[in-house]
Amino acid sequence: MARYAAGVEYLGTAYSGWQALSGRHTVQAELERGLGRVADHVVTITAAGRTDAGVHALQQVIHFDTDATRSDYAWLLGTNSNLPDDISLRWVRPVPLEFHARYRALERRYRYVIHNHRARSALLLGRAAHWPRTLDAEAMHAAAQALVGEHDFSSFRDSQCQSPTPMRKVHCISVLRAGDFVVLDIAGNAFLHHMVRNITGTLVEVGLGRRPPAWVAAVLAARDRTAGGMTAPAEGLYFVGPQYPAEFALPKPPTPWFPGA
Repeated sequence: MARYAAGVEYLGTAYSGWQALSGRHTVQAELERGLGRVADHVVTITAAGRTDAGVHALQQVIHFDTDATRSDYAWLLGTNSNLPDDISLRWVRPVPLEFHARYRALERRYRYVIHNHRARSALLLGRAAHWPRTLDAEAMHAAAQALVGEHDFSSFRDSQCQSPTPMRKVHCISVLRAGDFVVLDIAGNAFLHHMVRNITGTLVEVGLGRRPPAWVAAVLAARDRTAGGMTAPAEGLYFVGPQYPAEFALPKPPTPWFPGA
């Protein structure tokens, strides 16, 4: 058996999330079907992380095992020809058997995009969250710095989260304004269910002037989900991608293209 890694880009609007579930339209199921047609056998994939319904990815990374002999190009072209237009393999390459898309990831990055304009945009439907009231991105950025480091993130954890521990380490977080957009970038070792969306919803309270920046630190310390803000809509969230040890020589996650600075 040989092991392959692949980078996957997808628009999550039409899907019930990443994970394959009976009776659900999911990204994983579409990918396994497409890869299986090229391999001519059932293919099971493992991903760097799961995404919720409506969440997008610039570079999800997967691995799969196969005894089929195909070139990297054949895997790429053949699979993409069997995928819907809103899912695409960006690259495929062989990796050692010790590579694991989930457990060998050193860091995961997300971007949350808010269209901050009085009028909603038809062209951004499903691709950015919309907040009509002006947000103070500088105040949001200042508040967010309280989340950097290793903490108990129970206040930002969904009640259905299955992780055995609420401890996570945020490496960096920033909030900036780019024209009519407010953009949150966050990187960490791993994330809890709805963690980025709950962080965003809490920071929006600061951006709207309803809470002072110091409130976010108090929310974190409370270790209580009811202490924080709303869960931000899924359509604004992009999984930028994971990073791995240099020994695997995998392509780095792309620079997020949306929106421009």
